[in-house]
Amino acid sequence: MDLNELRGFLAIAEEGSISKAASSLFMSQSNLSRQMLRLEEEIGKPLFIRGNKKIILTEEGVLLRKRAEEILSLYEKTERELKSEIETLGGDIYIGGGESKAISYIANKAKQMHEIYPDVIFHFYSGDAFDTIDKLDKGLIDFGIFVDSPLLANYDHIALPEKDIWGLIMKKDSPLAKEEAISPEKLKGLPLIVSNQVMEKNVLPDWFGIDKKELNVVATYNLIYNASLLVRENLGYIIGIDGLIKEDEELVFRPFSPRIETTLLFVYKKNKTLSKAASFFLKTLSN
Repeated sequence: MDLNELRGFLAIAEEGSISKAASSLFMSQSNLSRQMLRLEEEIGKPLFIRGNKKIILTEEGVLLRKRAEEILSLYEKTERELKSEIETLGGDIYIGGGESKAISYIANKAKQMHEIYPDVIFHFYSGDAFDTIDKLDKGLIDFGIFVDSPLLANYDHIALPEKDIWGLIMKKDSPLAKEEAISPEKLKGLPLIVSNQVMEKNVLPDWFGIDKKELNVVATYNLIYNASLLVRENLGYIIGIDGLIKEDEELVFRPFSPRIETTLLFVYKKNKTLSKAASFFLKTLSN
């Protein structure tokens, strides 16, 4: 399979029609159809279910769509890096990670670099630790931002000066809002809204020293803004990080007691050749 066949395949998957896909690619419908027949012959399995009104993907087609997007993304990233001018620092830097105060610190360093080298473009991706590691492994991003140390045997890292402070985000009219800090005992039976990553790591019992059965998790979240809407609708209390949701007339943050802080790591793959721009940014953070 070649890149043009993958682009044609993705266009059909997006449009649900060979004619519309051909039009978007500025090519004839017959040429695109021949490309797809060659692709299916090469793979040895059908990629489409050709209906009267819309073409849909087979199970193999769904898998190829995901891989084709990754292949083309990596190809375009590599092409941009190779085409960046040697005389003037330029190119693209790709950073992934979850929601954290560390993004403000990284953004400040990115701004400083961009002011000196305006041809450098930063790309930020949001995702949990597992999604970020997957992108690092596939070369789709240069760096990842992680809380503490998630399976970093194949990675190097820089510890960032920022730390995340954990606590409860709640409605201001909640009785717990009168507390200066929240003790583990106060969490028993409380309806909790917890991030997917915290749930997957199963760290809540360790943090609070109480039995998992005493924690009443009513919802999980990936993006804290969406979680804040659940709080506003009185579904429960967010276990989250200070500073990600701005306190207003309705919501307030209270830290845990004893205090829970997590170290933030700026991670990159060992022995990976970074672009000139990415290498310079890494040196800036290291300094």
